Amino acid sequence: MPELPEYLQDLNPEQLAAVRHEGGNLLILAGAGSGKTRVITTKIAWLVRERGVAPESVLAVTFTNKAAREMRDRASAIDPECARAYLRTFHSFGAWFLRRNAAAAGLDPNFTIYDDDDSTTLLHGTAPDLTRAECGRLASRIARAKDYGLAPDAPDLEARFPDRNFRRLYAGYEKRLRETGNVDFGDLILLPARVLRDDEAIRNRFHQRFRVILVDEYQDSNVAQFELLKVLAGGGAYVCVVGDDDQSIYRFRGAEVRNILEFPEVFPGTEIVRLERNYRSFQSILDVAGAVVARNEGRLGKTLKAVKAGGPKAKLALLADQDEEAAYASRVAEARASRTGRWSDTAVLYRTNAQSLAFEHLFNKRGIPYRIVGSVRFYEREEVKDALAYLAVLSNPRDEVNFRRVVNKPSRGVGDTSVQAILEAAYASDGDLLSASRGAGPLLKTAKSRSGLSAFVSLVDGLRGLLDAPGEGRPLSGLVERTVKDSGLAEYHRDQDEIAGTQRAANLDELVNAAADFELSPAGLAEFLETIELDRRLSDQEESLEAVTLITMHNTKGLEFPVVVVTGLEQGLFPRDDDEGEDLEEQRRLFYVAATRAKEELHLCSCRSRLLRGRRADFLPSRFIHEIPPGLYETLGGRLPAPAPEGPWKPGLPVYHDDHGSGYVIQVKAGPPDSGPLVFVKFETGRVLQFFPKFTRKLEALK
Repeated sequence: MPELPEYLQDLNPEQLAAVRHEGGNLLILAGAGSGKTRVITTKIAWLVRERGVAPESVLAVTFTNKAAREMRDRASAIDPECARAYLRTFHSFGAWFLRRNAAAAGLDPNFTIYDDDDSTTLLHGTAPDLTRAECGRLASRIARAKDYGLAPDAPDLEARFPDRNFRRLYAGYEKRLRETGNVDFGDLILLPARVLRDDEAIRNRFHQRFRVILVDEYQDSNVAQFELLKVLAGGGAYVCVVGDDDQSIYRFRGAEVRNILEFPEVFPGTEIVRLERNYRSFQSILDVAGAVVARNEGRLGKTLKAVKAGGPKAKLALLADQDEEAAYASRVAEARASRTGRWSDTAVLYRTNAQSLAFEHLFNKRGIPYRIVGSVRFYEREEVKDALAYLAVLSNPRDEVNFRRVVNKPSRGVGDTSVQAILEAAYASDGDLLSASRGAGPLLKTAKSRSGLSAFVSLVDGLRGLLDAPGEGRPLSGLVERTVKDSGLAEYHRDQDEIAGTQRAANLDELVNAAADFELSPAGLAEFLETIELDRRLSDQEESLEAVTLITMHNTKGLEFPVVVVTGLEQGLFPRDDDEGEDLEEQRRLFYVAATRAKEELHLCSCRSRLLRGRRADFLPSRFIHEIPPGLYETLGGRLPAPAPEGPWKPGLPVYHDDHGSGYVIQVKAGPPDSGPLVFVKFETGRVLQFFPKFTRKLEALK
């Protein structure tokens, strides 16, 4: 047998089998810490280097810019030819596709990508009778509909979104969005799939172009992404997906675990390779995580085996309340830092952001440095979004959302009535808002509004003159600097700095710096705006500081820490009492993700009571704790209370009471000795009442 190339020699047998697989399609089930990134990047290099696959015919997609860069860097380090492969996020691939096939999608190639706030603004324009908060909720539902691949005319739209007005409002939003010539984030997946299905010439061209398609983190894909993958692969491409069904935790964003569970059925002839060797954690940690997730029915199944055998048992801390929980986490972090000198070894994980307050308060008091992951990011800040809105209008004068944001900011006296008159004039012609503004003077009622609009038009025309002026090689940063200065934004936000002590002016300076690598041209501006929007939505966490990390469990995906403290393990908090079926299975997967972030020490915390909405509430330990065999952890702080009783009384169970009518169980707690369970029932009247079924003859469980 010939000797393996050097870059393959350190792979374990399962990794090597996945890299060298060819023929039918491949599903790589990659457990936590099993080296999946190494496998997929090595596979790209192997295909190019050993099998003679043209790198331009390889499309590899993932979900974050950081992951896409890492794939490119690792594959190129093995073979520089791999730099010519298309390694992108799903959404950047969609944007790239639409810019090159804009006419087929009914778009201008210089379209702007709308974020959630932009979509809310556009909806408020199409449905002015709704409040902005209602428009925000509606925008979220529309985004979810697009995640499911559902257009406004989809026959089964009502089945998933039963609101009787949803179809009409969604259709109105889509009509206005198409009139602006722009797209929202969901369109970056939905429209390419639609073009590929409807246009045979484009479909054939892409089938010939991409002969190998690889998808990383496949468990995070949604229905629309699944449909895009199917139509891209329809020409007989080799498809390899890498993922972990046990780490599918983004259902609230539209991720669909069935995509990975049903992959072998949708793509016949699929071979499954399981990567079960874990290089991150001690076996003692993997046993805890595996015991919980093994309870799920919706999984393909695998058992992680640690390369690092043994390890200390997990610690289960039974605590009085959230203050005692914060004190416990402090002691864990302090003990670790005293041994290693590194605060950053420790991470404190929680289910919801609101749980961070007790840790922040005590860490400040004890002088423990910490960072909270998930604060407002650069491109979300008001002053940055203002500057970007000006640039978006320069790039696309039909951009209603960003036109609304800046036409009167800083204030020029152009109020809502004047803006509405400009919009009506624009949509009566070609939708160009700047052209409509130039002729809108007679439509405005006051001299102040006419003067303000004239100043705005002169400003934008001057900036567009800079953008369109010939001069190859000049950086875009000059235009951005002129924009923030001439618009008045720099002065406006500098004044805000003096009032609030913020750093808004410095943020605008940083935006100018960010534009230095782009060319001063319409194409360069479009590329800059696209890069920012994709980075903003898919931004990765900041580099680690020398501080304890406070972070939600969802945000820990892809991270690892020597010491992990999982907090809030109470029934009703994690999981919630109404988590059943698929929801409960996803919460088990979330626990699995949280636990497998730990490399050396795993601490589990459960409180007997917490303050909720200003009132103290009692809790039982999470059912997940009871799903872990007792021999796998060491208990601190007393004996583990009995679990909430099993039996017929479970959340979701329909019931009937002779006096109160029909209802359903919303919560079950252990009652006093010999009393049986305490059952909380919500009746059709809206009332919530508590019962001990053992002593309540009038309460009947319905089958």
